Amino acid sequence: MGRHGARPGRQAAQRGGRGSVRRWRRRRRRRRRMWATHGLAVALALSVLPGSRTLRPGDCEVCVSYLGRFYQDLKDRDVTFSPASIEKELVKFCREARGKENRLCYYIGATDDAATKIINEVSKPLAHHIPVEKICEKLKKKDSQICELKYDKQIDLSTVDLKKLRVKELKKILDDWGETCKGCAEKSDYIRKINELMPKYAPKAASSRTDL
Repeated sequence: MGRHGARPGRQAAQRGGRGSVRRWRRRRRRRRRMWATHGLAVALALSVLPGSRTLRPGDCEVCVSYLGRFYQDLKDRDVTFSPASIEKELVKFCREARGKENRLCYYIGATDDAATKIINEVSKPLAHHIPVEKICEKLKKKDSQICELKYDKQIDLSTVDLKKLRVKELKKILDDWGETCKGCAEKSDYIRKINELMPKYAPKAASSRTDL
């Protein structure tokens, strides 16, 4: 800025000599630091307002849990953390998903029949080790259904009386195992199938039961 365009405060400082200019510059730096600190305080205050988008405990539980396990699996196998390799691994990981976790894979586009493809919203940030909570928080903005997924209450197979469960609940146990009961018509058929497969899918529960 030229002499004629100088600010009044600077003009006064220039008239007062070098010492005045130095004092004016120090005051200007202090003011800038003050405004920077004020801006940071405002940003922090806004981040904790009730309307902020930070996840609360229990939010996006399927997304956070599933992607957390996937991330740990990648680390355990020392997979290269690049978007392309992570995307490929996630598609493979999702092939074994069941129930709500399979639905999550569908929503993010990691299944063959997925209607949308936002898998890059997982692979790119995960390649930079962004926390899964932050990834799920962003996915929620893309598709709110992702964070509406909740795990069903788990049945304790070591103590439950299978005869008191509804057929729907018995079917779900088999579905969680990736199994079906072909030709099953009666409740007793489902119970027999579960007892038959329990040593394979829930060995601890099977070993603690006396009716198998």
